[in-house]
Amino acid sequence: MAIPVIDFSKLNGEERANTLAQIGTCCEEWGFFQLVNHGIPVELLEKVKIVSSEFFKNEREDNFNKSTAINLLNEVEKNKSNNKKVENVDWEDVFLLTDDNEWPSNIPQFREIMTEYRSELKNLAKQVMEIMDENLGLPKGYINKAFNNGEEGSKNAFFGTKVSHYPPCPNPEMVNGLRAHTDAGGVILLFQDDQVDGLQILKDGKWIDVQPIQNAIVVNTGDQIEVLSNGKYKSVWHRVLAKENGNRRSIASFYNPSLKATIAPAPQLIHINNDNNNDNNKVELISNYPAFKFGDYMNVYSEQKFSPKEPRFQAVRAM
Repeated sequence: MAIPVIDFSKLNGEERANTLAQIGTCCEEWGFFQLVNHGIPVELLEKVKIVSSEFFKNEREDNFNKSTAINLLNEVEKNKSNNKKVENVDWEDVFLLTDDNEWPSNIPQFREIMTEYRSELKNLAKQVMEIMDENLGLPKGYINKAFNNGEEGSKNAFFGTKVSHYPPCPNPEMVNGLRAHTDAGGVILLFQDDQVDGLQILKDGKWIDVQPIQNAIVVNTGDQIEVLSNGKYKSVWHRVLAKENGNRRSIASFYNPSLKATIAPAPQLIHINNDNNNDNNKVELISNYPAFKFGDYMNVYSEQKFSPKEPRFQAVRAM
Protein backbone atom coordinates (compact mmCIF):
# COMPACT_ATOMS: atom_id res chain seq x y z
CA MET A 1 0.00 0.00 0.00
CA ALA A 2 1.43 3.38 -1.04
CA ILE A 3 0.56 6.99 -0.21
CA PRO A 4 -1.47 8.53 -3.09
CA VAL A 5 0.47 10.70 -5.53
CA ILE A 6 -1.32 13.63 -7.20
CA ASP A 7 -0.16 15.44 -10.34
CA PHE A 8 -0.95 19.00 -9.26
CA SER A 9 -0.55 20.39 -12.78
CA LYS A 10 -3.68 18.54 -13.92
CA LEU A 11 -5.84 20.99 -11.97
CA ASN A 12 -5.26 23.40 -14.86
CA GLY A 13 -6.57 21.18 -17.63
CA GLU A 14 -9.29 18.82 -18.73
CA GLU A 15 -8.59 16.50 -15.79
CA ARG A 16 -9.37 19.15 -13.16
CA ALA A 17 -12.59 17.53 -11.94
CA ASN A 18 -10.94 14.14 -11.58
CA THR A 19 -7.91 15.63 -9.82
CA LEU A 20 -10.14 17.54 -7.39
CA ALA A 21 -11.96 14.32 -6.60
CA GLN A 22 -8.66 12.50 -6.03
CA ILE A 23 -7.51 15.17 -3.57
CA GLY A 24 -10.87 15.03 -1.81
CA THR A 25 -10.54 11.27 -1.39
CA CYS A 26 -7.00 11.69 -0.05
CA CYS A 27 -8.20 14.20 2.56
CA GLU A 28 -11.12 11.99 3.61
CA GLU A 29 -9.46 8.58 3.60
CA TRP A 30 -5.73 9.18 4.04
CA GLY A 31 -4.97 12.57 5.57
CA PHE A 32 -1.71 12.41 3.58
CA PHE A 33 -0.84 12.65 -0.10
CA GLN A 34 2.11 13.61 -2.28
CA LEU A 35 2.14 16.36 -4.88
CA VAL A 36 4.28 16.22 -8.02
CA ASN A 37 4.42 18.90 -10.73
CA HIS A 38 3.47 21.40 -8.02
CA GLY A 39 5.14 24.39 -9.64
CA ILE A 40 8.06 24.86 -7.23
CA PRO A 41 11.25 25.10 -9.31
CA VAL A 42 13.44 22.02 -9.12
CA GLU A 43 16.50 24.29 -9.07
CA LEU A 44 15.24 25.90 -5.87
CA LEU A 45 14.55 22.53 -4.24
CA GLU A 46 18.08 21.38 -5.06
CA LYS A 47 19.49 24.52 -3.41
CA VAL A 48 17.33 23.89 -0.33
CA LYS A 49 18.80 20.39 -0.04
CA ILE A 50 22.33 21.78 -0.17
CA VAL A 51 21.99 24.63 2.33
CA SER A 52 19.97 22.61 4.83
CA SER A 53 22.55 19.81 4.79
CA GLU A 54 25.39 22.31 5.17
CA PHE A 55 23.51 23.95 8.04
CA PHE A 56 23.23 20.66 9.94
CA LYS A 57 26.83 19.65 9.30
CA ASN A 58 28.36 23.01 10.23
CA GLU A 59 26.08 24.33 12.96
CA ARG A 60 23.95 21.52 14.40
CA GLU A 61 25.75 18.18 14.29
CA ASP A 62 28.14 18.81 17.19
CA ASN A 63 25.30 19.83 19.50
CA PHE A 64 23.24 16.83 18.47
CA ASN A 65 26.13 14.55 19.41
CA LYS A 66 25.90 15.96 22.96
CA SER A 67 22.10 15.80 23.09
CA THR A 68 19.80 14.12 25.59
CA ALA A 69 18.85 11.51 22.99
CA ILE A 70 22.50 10.46 22.59
CA ASN A 71 23.09 10.32 26.35
CA LEU A 72 19.95 8.34 27.08
CA LEU A 73 20.64 5.87 24.29
CA ASN A 74 24.16 5.34 25.65
CA GLU A 75 22.70 4.57 29.07
CA VAL A 76 20.25 2.07 27.63
CA GLU A 77 22.98 0.40 25.59
CA LYS A 78 24.96 -0.23 28.79
CA ASN A 79 21.99 -2.20 30.14
CA LYS A 80 20.84 -4.08 27.05
CA SER A 81 19.70 -7.01 29.15
CA ASN A 82 16.81 -4.85 30.41
CA ASN A 83 15.34 -4.67 26.87
CA LYS A 84 14.38 -1.08 27.53
CA LYS A 85 13.69 1.59 24.94
CA VAL A 86 14.49 5.27 25.25
CA GLU A 87 11.21 7.00 26.04
CA ASN A 88 10.00 10.61 25.89
CA VAL A 89 12.75 11.76 23.55
CA ASP A 90 13.23 11.82 19.77
CA TRP A 91 16.29 11.08 17.63
CA GLU A 92 15.84 14.38 15.83
CA ASP A 93 17.62 17.69 15.42
CA VAL A 94 15.16 20.55 14.88
CA PHE A 95 15.50 24.21 13.95
CA LEU A 96 12.47 26.44 13.35
CA LEU A 97 12.39 29.21 10.75
CA THR A 98 9.78 31.95 11.10
CA ASP A 99 9.56 35.56 9.94
CA ASP A 100 10.57 36.74 13.41
CA ASN A 101 13.31 34.50 14.80
CA GLU A 102 17.06 34.56 14.23
CA TRP A 103 18.25 32.59 11.21
CA PRO A 104 21.65 31.00 10.57
CA SER A 105 24.11 33.57 9.23
CA ASN A 106 27.20 31.48 8.55
CA ILE A 107 25.84 29.40 5.67
CA PRO A 108 26.22 31.22 2.32
CA GLN A 109 22.85 32.10 0.74
CA PHE A 110 20.90 30.22 3.43
CA ARG A 111 18.56 33.13 4.15
CA GLU A 112 17.99 34.02 0.48
CA ILE A 113 17.27 30.43 -0.55
CA MET A 114 15.07 29.55 2.41
CA THR A 115 13.14 32.84 2.15
CA GLU A 116 12.32 32.09 -1.49
CA TYR A 117 11.44 28.50 -0.59
CA ARG A 118 9.13 29.57 2.24
CA SER A 119 7.37 32.01 -0.08
CA GLU A 120 6.75 29.25 -2.63
CA LEU A 121 5.47 26.87 0.06
CA LYS A 122 3.18 29.48 1.57
CA ASN A 123 1.58 30.08 -1.82
CA LEU A 124 1.20 26.34 -2.34
CA ALA A 125 -0.47 26.01 1.06
CA LYS A 126 -3.02 28.66 0.04
CA GLN A 127 -3.74 26.78 -3.18
CA VAL A 128 -4.25 23.54 -1.26
CA MET A 129 -6.63 25.27 1.15
CA GLU A 130 -8.66 26.67 -1.75
CA ILE A 131 -8.96 23.16 -3.18
CA MET A 132 -10.20 21.99 0.21
CA ASP A 133 -12.72 24.86 0.19
CA GLU A 134 -13.99 23.77 -3.20
CA ASN A 135 -14.21 20.09 -2.31
CA LEU A 136 -16.01 20.85 0.95
CA GLY A 137 -18.49 23.20 -0.70
CA LEU A 138 -17.17 26.24 1.16
CA PRO A 139 -16.69 29.75 -0.25
CA LYS A 140 -13.28 30.29 -1.84
CA GLY A 141 -10.85 31.45 0.82
CA TYR A 142 -12.97 30.23 3.75
CA ILE A 143 -10.26 28.18 5.48
CA ASN A 144 -7.57 30.81 4.98
CA LYS A 145 -9.87 33.51 6.33
CA ALA A 146 -10.69 31.39 9.38
CA PHE A 147 -6.96 30.90 10.02
CA ASN A 148 -6.42 34.67 9.75
CA ASN A 149 -8.89 35.48 12.50
CA GLY A 150 -11.67 36.32 10.04
CA GLU A 151 -9.58 38.67 7.91
CA GLU A 152 -8.55 38.44 4.26
CA GLY A 153 -4.90 37.85 3.33
CA SER A 154 -2.35 35.95 5.38
CA LYS A 155 -0.74 38.45 7.75
CA ASN A 156 -2.30 36.95 10.88
CA ALA A 157 -1.82 33.22 10.22
CA PHE A 158 1.34 31.53 11.45
CA PHE A 159 3.72 30.10 8.87
CA GLY A 160 6.70 28.22 10.25
CA THR A 161 9.28 25.91 8.67
CA LYS A 162 10.83 23.14 10.75
CA VAL A 163 14.22 22.05 9.41
CA SER A 164 14.86 18.59 10.86
CA HIS A 165 17.55 15.97 10.50
CA TYR A 166 17.50 12.38 11.73
CA PRO A 167 21.15 11.30 11.91
CA PRO A 168 22.26 7.67 11.65
CA CYS A 169 21.37 5.80 14.83
CA PRO A 170 23.50 2.89 16.08
CA ASN A 171 20.50 1.20 17.73
CA PRO A 172 17.35 2.37 15.90
CA GLU A 173 15.18 -0.24 17.61
CA MET A 174 15.83 1.44 20.96
CA VAL A 175 14.66 5.00 20.19
CA ASN A 176 12.03 6.84 18.16
CA GLY A 177 13.02 9.11 15.31
CA LEU A 178 9.89 11.10 16.12
CA ARG A 179 7.12 9.75 18.33
CA ALA A 180 3.68 9.14 16.84
CA HIS A 181 1.39 12.19 16.87
CA THR A 182 -1.07 14.23 14.85
CA ASP A 183 -0.22 17.80 13.86
CA ALA A 184 -1.95 20.54 15.81
CA GLY A 185 -2.33 23.08 13.06
CA GLY A 186 -3.76 23.46 9.58
CA VAL A 187 -2.01 22.41 6.37
CA ILE A 188 1.46 20.89 6.52
CA LEU A 189 3.76 20.74 3.49
CA LEU A 190 6.78 18.47 3.78
CA PHE A 191 9.85 18.33 1.58
CA GLN A 192 11.33 15.04 2.70
CA ASP A 193 14.55 13.23 1.95
CA ASP A 194 14.39 11.32 -1.33
CA GLN A 195 17.08 8.81 -0.35
CA VAL A 196 16.44 7.92 3.31
CA ASP A 197 12.96 6.78 4.30
CA GLY A 198 11.46 6.58 7.78
CA LEU A 199 8.20 8.56 7.74
CA GLN A 200 5.12 6.41 8.34
CA ILE A 201 1.39 7.04 8.74
CA LEU A 202 -1.20 4.93 10.55
CA LYS A 203 -3.74 3.65 8.02
CA ASP A 204 -6.45 1.12 8.94
CA GLY A 205 -4.47 0.04 11.99
CA LYS A 206 -1.21 -0.49 10.08
CA TRP A 207 1.88 1.66 9.73
CA ILE A 208 2.46 2.59 6.08
CA ASP A 209 5.69 4.05 4.66
CA VAL A 210 5.50 7.46 3.00
CA GLN A 211 7.62 6.48 0.03
CA PRO A 212 10.39 8.95 -0.92
CA ILE A 213 9.74 10.59 -4.30
CA GLN A 214 12.29 13.01 -5.68
CA ASN A 215 11.16 16.64 -5.37
CA ALA A 216 7.62 15.75 -4.30
CA ILE A 217 5.83 17.74 -1.60
CA VAL A 218 3.99 15.66 1.01
CA VAL A 219 0.75 17.27 2.22
CA ASN A 220 -1.05 16.35 5.43
CA THR A 221 -4.04 17.76 7.26
CA GLY A 222 -3.74 18.96 10.84
CA ASP A 223 -6.21 18.96 13.72
CA GLN A 224 -7.69 22.34 12.74
CA ILE A 225 -8.68 21.12 9.28
CA GLU A 226 -10.44 18.21 10.99
CA VAL A 227 -12.40 20.68 13.13
CA LEU A 228 -13.26 23.08 10.30
CA SER A 229 -14.50 20.18 8.16
CA ASN A 230 -16.54 18.86 11.12
CA GLY A 231 -14.67 15.58 10.87
CA LYS A 232 -15.00 14.98 7.14
CA TYR A 233 -11.24 15.36 6.86
CA LYS A 234 -9.10 13.77 9.58
CA SER A 235 -5.69 14.52 10.97
CA VAL A 236 -3.67 11.31 10.90
CA TRP A 237 -1.17 9.72 13.25
CA HIS A 238 2.34 9.66 11.85
CA ARG A 239 5.83 8.93 13.12
CA VAL A 240 9.47 8.77 12.00
CA LEU A 241 11.62 5.69 12.50
CA ALA A 242 15.25 6.05 13.49
CA LYS A 243 17.55 4.55 10.88
CA GLU A 244 20.98 2.96 11.16
CA ASN A 245 22.20 4.39 7.85
CA GLY A 246 21.74 7.81 6.27
CA ASN A 247 21.05 11.26 7.65
CA ARG A 248 17.38 11.86 6.81
CA ARG A 249 16.45 15.44 5.92
CA SER A 250 12.90 16.66 6.62
CA ILE A 251 11.66 20.21 5.99
CA ALA A 252 8.08 20.69 7.14
CA SER A 253 6.21 23.98 6.65
CA PHE A 254 3.10 24.63 8.72
CA TYR A 255 0.31 27.01 7.69
CA ASN A 256 -1.48 27.37 11.02
CA PRO A 257 -4.19 29.63 12.41
CA SER A 258 -3.39 32.78 14.31
CA LEU A 259 -3.32 32.09 18.04
CA LYS A 260 -6.26 34.51 18.32
CA ALA A 261 -8.32 32.79 15.61
CA THR A 262 -11.55 31.09 16.62
CA ILE A 263 -11.73 27.62 15.07
CA ALA A 264 -15.06 25.80 14.74
CA PRO A 265 -16.83 23.56 12.24
CA ALA A 266 -17.92 25.52 9.16
CA PRO A 267 -21.70 26.21 9.40
CA GLN A 268 -22.17 24.66 5.95
CA LEU A 269 -20.81 21.35 7.28
CA ILE A 270 -22.82 21.06 10.47
CA HIS A 271 -25.18 18.10 10.20
CA ILE A 272 -28.95 18.44 10.48
CA ASN A 273 -30.64 15.67 12.44
CA ASN A 274 -34.42 15.24 12.39
CA ASP A 275 -34.47 11.63 13.60
CA ASN A 276 -35.42 12.30 17.20
CA ASN A 277 -37.61 15.31 16.59
CA ASN A 278 -41.38 14.95 16.69
CA ASP A 279 -41.81 18.61 15.87
CA ASN A 280 -41.13 18.97 12.14
CA ASN A 281 -40.53 22.67 12.60
CA LYS A 282 -37.45 22.02 14.72
CA VAL A 283 -34.07 20.69 13.63
CA GLU A 284 -31.09 19.56 15.65
CA LEU A 285 -27.71 20.82 14.47
CA ILE A 286 -24.87 18.38 15.03
CA SER A 287 -21.42 19.89 15.50
CA ASN A 288 -18.80 17.26 16.28
CA TYR A 289 -16.26 19.72 17.69
CA PRO A 290 -16.32 22.74 19.99
CA ALA A 291 -15.44 26.29 18.99
CA PHE A 292 -12.20 27.47 20.57
CA LYS A 293 -9.30 29.87 20.29
CA PHE A 294 -6.37 28.22 18.56
CA GLY A 295 -4.05 29.57 21.27
CA ASP A 296 -6.05 27.66 23.88
CA TYR A 297 -5.77 24.50 21.80
CA MET A 298 -2.00 24.92 21.54
CA ASN A 299 -1.75 25.20 25.32
CA VAL A 300 -3.44 21.81 25.60
CA TYR A 301 -1.46 20.33 22.67
CA SER A 302 1.89 21.30 24.17
CA GLU A 303 1.14 18.99 27.09
CA GLN A 304 -0.58 16.21 25.13
CA LYS A 305 1.10 16.13 21.70
CA PHE A 306 1.92 12.43 21.81
CA SER A 307 -1.40 11.38 23.35
CA PRO A 308 -4.72 10.64 21.60
CA LYS A 309 -6.24 13.76 20.07
CA GLU A 310 -9.84 13.25 21.22
CA PRO A 311 -9.10 14.26 24.85
CA ARG A 312 -7.51 17.44 23.51
CA PHE A 313 -10.81 18.45 21.92
CA GLN A 314 -12.62 17.58 25.15
CA ALA A 315 -10.16 19.61 27.21
CA VAL A 316 -10.47 22.70 25.05
CA ARG A 317 -14.27 22.35 25.08
CA ALA A 318 -14.16 22.75 28.86
CA MET A 319 -12.09 25.95 28.74
